[in-house]
Amino acid sequence: MSTIAKKIKDLRIRRGLTQGEVADALGISRPTFVSIEDGKRELNISELNKLAGVLNISTGDLLYDVAQIPTDDFGLNKYKQIILNTLKYGTDSDGKITKTKLAKLVYLSDFAWYYDHLVSMSGLQYRRIPQGPVPDAYFRVIEELYEDESIDVSCSGKAFMVKLNEQPDASELSKEELSLIKKIGKVWEGKKTKQIVDFTHDQLPWKICRPGEIIPYELITQEDPDHVYC
Repeated sequence: MSTIAKKIKDLRIRRGLTQGEVADALGISRPTFVSIEDGKRELNISELNKLAGVLNISTGDLLYDVAQIPTDDFGLNKYKQIILNTLKYGTDSDGKITKTKLAKLVYLSDFAWYYDHLVSMSGLQYRRIPQGPVPDAYFRVIEELYEDESIDVSCSGKAFMVKLNEQPDASELSKEELSLIKKIGKVWEGKKTKQIVDFTHDQLPWKICRPGEIIPYELITQEDPDHVYC
């Protein structure tokens, strides 16, 4: 049995899910899922993303045998404020945004801040995963914000939509950081998720790094000024 197949089986059992339940969530038959757990069949990208959601784990952690990057409470608190204020300024007229687009906007703010100041806004490291670049903490933080009702998460077709439930705290963000978040949100207002995904995947940090690899902030400094966040 492959490492990923064993991880899938262990996580499924730990979550208290049957093979049939996971197969239904993936839209495949139980025998097909059994072959995945046995390491006899590989997941396609769509199945991989769905499975990560069902098992409540990031796609990167499911694919790669990597340790979580330690973060202190201060760092996560500021990161939460970055996410919440990105929601405040980055959603469309209906007040919603896809979880993927939200992650991209946060990434652009963090790396654009580094471009100008040579220090990251969040202090977190980003990894190149299929939904990425995102910090390992992103999925955990989104879950925590949902659990404390700071945000609402709903499903619309294949996309997960995120909505802000209250005015966000910005006490750990400087006026300049908040201004950049607002500016980037305005730039991408009304644009589709695919557009921002294509944009970030066309940047050097994504092009140079390998799947699962930590993305050095320094790579963004090699971009043209007009290709940092718009």
